[in-house]
Amino acid sequence: MATTIEQVLVTTDAVAARLGDANLRLLEVDEDTEAYGRGHIPGSAGVHWKHDLQDPVRREFVGPQAFAELMDRLGIGNDTEIVLYGGNNNWFAAYAYWYFKYYGHQAVKLMDGGGKKWELERRPLTTDQPAVGTITGYQTRGPVREIRALRGLVHDEVLGKPGFGLVDVRSPEEYRGELLAPPHLPQEQAQRPGHIPGARNIPWARRWTRKPGPSFRWYSFAACTRGRASRRTWRWLLTAGSGSAAPTPGSSCTSCWGTRRSATTTAPGPSGAPWWECRSKRTKEP
Repeated sequence: MATTIEQVLVTTDAVAARLGDANLRLLEVDEDTEAYGRGHIPGSAGVHWKHDLQDPVRREFVGPQAFAELMDRLGIGNDTEIVLYGGNNNWFAAYAYWYFKYYGHQAVKLMDGGGKKWELERRPLTTDQPAVGTITGYQTRGPVREIRALRGLVHDEVLGKPGFGLVDVRSPEEYRGELLAPPHLPQEQAQRPGHIPGARNIPWARRWTRKPGPSFRWYSFAACTRGRASRRTWRWLLTAGSGSAAPTPGSSCTSCWGTRRSATTTAPGPSGAPWWECRSKRTKEP
């Protein structure tokens, strides 16, 4: 069942009104891991997308124990309300949002507009570190496996099958096989160029559009699926290079557009990269 936009996004006004609220934890997760130190929303804690959210040895998400330890370190309990934000249209904040959902934390939202909107509205920023008291006892309620699709499922049950759609959210150059990674993230490169056969391309930079009024829809996704029968009941799988870009459309498909289900395509690590590193079929054709 689709949820409402209000269950996924929170406005900057609402965040500003709750600064200092002990029941709310603000977390900044940035592609630029030094951005937090240059200025952040007062009271927010910084999460390092690589050190905190990726396994140090394998190309894989951190496990439930490591995630629980991170929550304890950040003073987050199972019922703590979480608001995530970051730069570049909440790129890596969306990555963290998916993490919270994967490990069963329900009270989590993204700040609409991200850090850029907060800055443009001339709201307060600080370089002070928040006084975060560590706790113990966080219990993960996952993993919620239905929001993660492994390579075997994609290979055996998705390719060429009705009722599924694939969306590649990387840049057009990566999608076409001209680049292996974003220029500023060379360490995240794939081993082979191209994309999974049948995947449509919706780049991160062109993902969201707004129309005047209260309606907030992912129009790019609607355009991608136009003409496909029963597309609202399809299962949509989202792929990316490091896994960081795919989660946002996953939440938007389910929460803002009304599709039945979406999942980030990962196998075995937190991205689409293992697909082609394991020699699965790829293409440069649209």
